Amino acid sequence: MITYNNKDLYNTIYKRKSFHLFKDIEEKLNDNDIDYIEDVIKSLKPLYSDILTEIILVPSTSTTCKRYEEYCILMYSEKKDGYLQNIGYMGEQLDLLLQKNDIATLWCGLASPIKRFSKLNYVIMFAVSKCSDESKYRKDMFKAKRKVLEEIWHNDYYKHIGEIVRFSPSACNSQPWIIEGDKNSIEVYRYTKQGKSGLMPEFKAHYFNSIDIGIFMYILEVILDYNNINYDVSYFKETKPIDRKYLNAIYKIKM
Repeated sequence: MITYNNKDLYNTIYKRKSFHLFKDIEEKLNDNDIDYIEDVIKSLKPLYSDILTEIILVPSTSTTCKRYEEYCILMYSEKKDGYLQNIGYMGEQLDLLLQKNDIATLWCGLASPIKRFSKLNYVIMFAVSKCSDESKYRKDMFKAKRKVLEEIWHNDYYKHIGEIVRFSPSACNSQPWIIEGDKNSIEVYRYTKQGKSGLMPEFKAHYFNSIDIGIFMYILEVILDYNNINYDVSYFKETKPIDRKYLNAIYKIKM
């Protein structure tokens, strides 16, 4: 296992990108890289410790993913309230830890394993390959297409936090989050559009956007910790929606 804290991963937020194809990457993962990936998997912190998960590294030939990747990381979970948010939260730790150490990644929602590797339910996978060429990572995060801050950040405070966390990755770049609260709190909601969400039908959007909100919450915590903003957090396995907004977390700021 490895040890890390959220502050260690802050700079990787600016570097990380989704490697939609690994075709032009000629490097190969060596034994030390494989050992590191396995150690990262063992070290991931869950959002909900009462939900069983299993995360497994397999050769890419064991999946239907066709991105020219070397390996895939399969994420399995028991189905309980909050399991998708939990996978998103753990998966984004994996994403940042690997890219920090020159291993390129892609959240891959449309592929699947070709056989069963766990008794738990398959949720999603990562495609991964070695990439130590810094020029292939993101050079200017702020050029990425994202919603303007005012569209998602309905809190008059902590806007410098919002300016960074809005670049969290999401399925089809759907960005299904709205932030409310005040000087004393940051409230995180998953927002659902009615009908089709971009390329995704509504039932698919619910699935992937629940993973996305877990991703968002982890990146938010990295940014809060880096800025030395102390907080207590309460997580919610989604309350009944109000105006199509599902409460997922409240961060109570310690003054």
